[in-house]
Amino acid sequence: MYAISVIFIALNVYFMLRESYWPLLIPAFALLLYLYFYSLDKILLLIAFMTPLAINMTNPEYGVGLSIPSEPLMAGVLAIFIIKVFYTKDYDRSILKHPVTIVLLLSLAWMFITSLTSQLPLVSFKALVARLWFVVPFYFLGVLLFKNLRNIKSFIWLYTIPLVGVIFYTTYNHYLWGFSEQSGHWVMEPFYNDHTAYGAILTFFIPVFVGFSFTRAYSKTLRFFSFLVLAILVTALVLSFSRAAWVSLAFAFMIYLVIALKIKMKYILLPFGILLCFFFLFQNEIWEKLEKNKQGSSANFVEHVQSISNVTTDDSNLERINRWQSALRMFRERPVFGFGPGTYQFKYAPYQRFSEKTRISTNAGDKGNAHSEYIGPLAESGVLGMAFVLSILIFVIATGLRVYKKTDSREVRMLTLSILLGLITYYFHGTMNDFLDTDKASVPFWGFIAMLVALDIYYLKKPEKTAENLPSEKK
Repeated sequence: MYAISVIFIALNVYFMLRESYWPLLIPAFALLLYLYFYSLDKILLLIAFMTPLAINMTNPEYGVGLSIPSEPLMAGVLAIFIIKVFYTKDYDRSILKHPVTIVLLLSLAWMFITSLTSQLPLVSFKALVARLWFVVPFYFLGVLLFKNLRNIKSFIWLYTIPLVGVIFYTTYNHYLWGFSEQSGHWVMEPFYNDHTAYGAILTFFIPVFVGFSFTRAYSKTLRFFSFLVLAILVTALVLSFSRAAWVSLAFAFMIYLVIALKIKMKYILLPFGILLCFFFLFQNEIWEKLEKNKQGSSANFVEHVQSISNVTTDDSNLERINRWQSALRMFRERPVFGFGPGTYQFKYAPYQRFSEKTRISTNAGDKGNAHSEYIGPLAESGVLGMAFVLSILIFVIATGLRVYKKTDSREVRMLTLSILLGLITYYFHGTMNDFLDTDKASVPFWGFIAMLVALDIYYLKKPEKTAENLPSEKK
């Protein structure tokens, strides 16, 4: 130890005299390396803490973009996981047999196949690798991490504390610009690209902190700080001017009422079916009514909400329609395999129509994807790509509802409902935006799904094997 210390000090003196300070980071790298091999759970929690503070670094010359430091850390976890699985061949089979895992593995397999048939194979395989370093750490290792309820709460708090710091930074910048609606689109940079991604993450955590604030299973101190964080998140959401985030939170609240009041599915599907029929019967009249709405985005809350249905002059709404129509045309051309994962932004330009383009339309593929977590996979991976997205959604919601109904623990019931509602806000938000190719959304998204699966596997009472329920030959 003395020898190592002397060598380390000597090296630093030498490099500092040459005005190079990178050797000072050697102890941090050594600690990280130790944690990767002996305490991977702490690496996952560290990534959760770093993600809200991560900054996207891009190199246009090589077409490479990374969120620093979170994505390199996730890539390291992916590598260690692969090495450990091949070396030990030891992984909890109950996780592999879970319906959510099975559908997820099938979706990754299909993503691999459509990368082989991709129009831009290099882009698609980069998208596949990025998906793997999101899914492996925060789903496959996340389920193991969340066997302990304490780690669920630690993950949520470790993600939220730096997020609150970003909120203060954003709010201060917003204050400098007079809380104008226009500045609300970019004041969260460089931590978030725009207000829609920022708003999506805020809504993700609001249901969880509602649960923390009003559950008597926790101490008054924890409930007080949870309520304080909740107030900060709600205030930030209002100031985000993200209409999609507002609507997704309202939708999650309606789902909460359905669950809390134990309303049967048939009483939901019947009016929904009637509304759907009503829409198709009177779609021309409805469209004419929508076209009369000229209300644009506004700093006024009521006017900003009214602008949601403006499909005549609101560039944001019209651009979404343009992207969706382009994606559907791409799907019709390649309905089975699609154009390849991650290729939409590079291939959609020729599928735009002049009559549908807006002032913010571009052919450069530099302003986002298909603005939908469902239509995007349809264009990139064909009909099965969208089918797997919907299948994961269905199995995740079914898992959450099963745990909520069957658990005897008040805390597990609260966590399950809060986590499920958080995911529902994103699933609804995903009809209008797509952020799962970023660490900001993917870390909580796959983490929350892993929490539900962990609660389902490890916290539900399994029927005991008695003489009555054993096979007849063993009685």
